[in-house]
Amino acid sequence: MLYNRIRYIIIVCLILMFKNVNAQLTDLARLEYSFIPKSNSENQYTRLRALLNFPIKIKDDAYFILGGEYNRIILNLEEDYPFDTSKIDKIHIIDLNVGYTFKWNKTWRFGIKFNPRIASTLTNTLSKDDFFINGGTFFINDRTDDTTLKRPYRLILGLTYNATTGLPFPLPFVSYYRDINDAWNFNAGVPKSNLKYRFNDKNNVQAFVGLDGYLAHLQNPPTVNGNLVDHISLSIIVGGLGYEYLFTKHLIAYLYTGYTFRLNNVLRNENRDEIFKLDDVNAFYLRTGLKFKI
Repeated sequence: MLYNRIRYIIIVCLILMFKNVNAQLTDLARLEYSFIPKSNSENQYTRLRALLNFPIKIKDDAYFILGGEYNRIILNLEEDYPFDTSKIDKIHIIDLNVGYTFKWNKTWRFGIKFNPRIASTLTNTLSKDDFFINGGTFFINDRTDDTTLKRPYRLILGLTYNATTGLPFPLPFVSYYRDINDAWNFNAGVPKSNLKYRFNDKNNVQAFVGLDGYLAHLQNPPTVNGNLVDHISLSIIVGGLGYEYLFTKHLIAYLYTGYTFRLNNVLRNENRDEIFKLDDVNAFYLRTGLKFKI
């Protein structure tokens, strides 16, 4: 039990602490569709995602950012389960994005973000259990447009906090991007690391490894084997190939496809201990969308 608890905390920390950091720092708008069919089953996991951030210039090199993100998660559970699956088939995750960034000096930019979240089935009136607080601070050294460098790079260092992990302290965040040459570049970090090849100004492909998932409160929870369920969580480790088409430098269409190395969809009690495993069979993974970024 202790080992499972520690393993759960580590996976959830990695996913929830870092899952949307890069998007919230660089994406102004995003529409996305994700799909995971269960192997040898009619069960399916679908996620629809919409994000919008609006930067407001305060002064030179200083911006206030206000935005929001909505995720609708649909669990099509067609197999026989010892409870009513209609109580958990739709999950809503709503984030408010509030941020501020300014140029610290010639080399570094500083950013801070605050993200109140609702993560719930939303079948009843909202309660305190449906609300979570996320946030973070970041130092960004972006030299990707520096023509004096042979291999331009971008380094992001920070601390992030997420109430859904159950840990009362922030965790570190690191992301490092670098050009290898005119065609190749890589990004090392969490939740995604990749190696990208650029064919031309419009097309590129990449190999990637990444994390995905969520944790949410169940407002009308089922009782499973005599245990009251309070939360549902999904954690995924996935690898595969991706393709991006650049309409412009900032407007990008993308398609990622691969296979999960780890998939764990679990019902949990109020202490977030595992009560019932909905699925742990690795499966095909698809994510596609359109984004407008800085």
